[in-house]
Amino acid sequence: MRTLRLNAVDEDDARLQVARLGFRLSTLQPEGFTLGLGRGFGWGSGPSFSLVLFLQELLALLRAGLGVVESLDALSEKATEVQTKAVLVRVLAAVREGRRFSVALAEQSAVFPALLIGMIKASEGTSDLPHALARYLEYRQRMDAVRAKVISASIYPVILLAVGGLVTIFLIAYVVPKFAEVYEGSGRQLPLLSQWMLVAGRAMAAHAATAGAFGLAALVSLVVALRWLWRQGVIGAALLRIPGVGARLRVFELARVYRTLGMLLSGGIPLVAALQTVDEILSTRWRERLAAARAHIVAGNSLCVAFERVGLTTPISLRLLAVGERSGSLGAMLEQSAAFHDGEIERWIDQFTRSFEPLLMTAIGLVVGVIVVMLYMPIFDLAGGLQ
Repeated sequence: MRTLRLNAVDEDDARLQVARLGFRLSTLQPEGFTLGLGRGFGWGSGPSFSLVLFLQELLALLRAGLGVVESLDALSEKATEVQTKAVLVRVLAAVREGRRFSVALAEQSAVFPALLIGMIKASEGTSDLPHALARYLEYRQRMDAVRAKVISASIYPVILLAVGGLVTIFLIAYVVPKFAEVYEGSGRQLPLLSQWMLVAGRAMAAHAATAGAFGLAALVSLVVALRWLWRQGVIGAALLRIPGVGARLRVFELARVYRTLGMLLSGGIPLVAALQTVDEILSTRWRERLAAARAHIVAGNSLCVAFERVGLTTPISLRLLAVGERSGSLGAMLEQSAAFHDGEIERWIDQFTRSFEPLLMTAIGLVVGVIVVMLYMPIFDLAGGLQ
């Protein structure tokens, strides 16, 4: 066993250098901060690689007449971020060694998605790399537009929840203890709910630091638990059981499958290979269905029949797929089906937002109103006694 000391910018760079030297890597350890700039390695993580920006700049250089090697060389010299420069240097080195551009990108699978690699691999047979890059950028823009629509629709409810929570905490931690001091000297028996709230408010005010730390820890734990449940597919499975929401989520996933598959077929990738590429970007539940559909296609069935048997169609998409197979424009029909369902999802998000926000404001108002009423109940009782 030998020990090597390498000058690398991140873990991937170090592994690549060891492989090129002809050694088999056993363990990899950072020395000081030498490898601390890499993603998820050492003491911290560097800036993330901007895939969309890289593809846009590469496409512009290729359309200007530069070759792949010249374009990568120019982009690597231009890069100022450590991680971005390291990725470009590794890709450029692989291309200069004679490997195909798609193979060089596949060696950096943590940075470049399988969908992009598959499209570039298909374009290498037709020498139309700019067209493949343009189609992938269009795909990313459409997917990002749908994602941005969902995020923008959830921002206002999150702000409402945050403001409502802060107002509730302020009332309980500050206003309630003030009222408790007033009620202590009244000598009257307070309503039971008011007693509970006054006790909770005084306890929170007396142990503000402990309550704040506990609340922060609970919030962080909740976020971590939700992320873990989301990655395990538990939240997605639960959402699918909610009436109305589950159907919309299914349509969203189907639109994603249709758009990706249609783009691959239009790029010249065979159907079975395209299905295998789509399989890599889906969750486990959808992978099982797609694998079953692929088995039907290998057995000789059409895509329309295979998707219908495994539940990967809607009434609209089923008819569009049938038309696409008869006319020989299956890729275009898949993309048209995806566009139709994307519009359906956007309309549903707008309707849901318009109905959910008033309900959320009403719920927050009810919580604040109950706290205020419970605060003033002893005053109402005292006023009745005086009369």
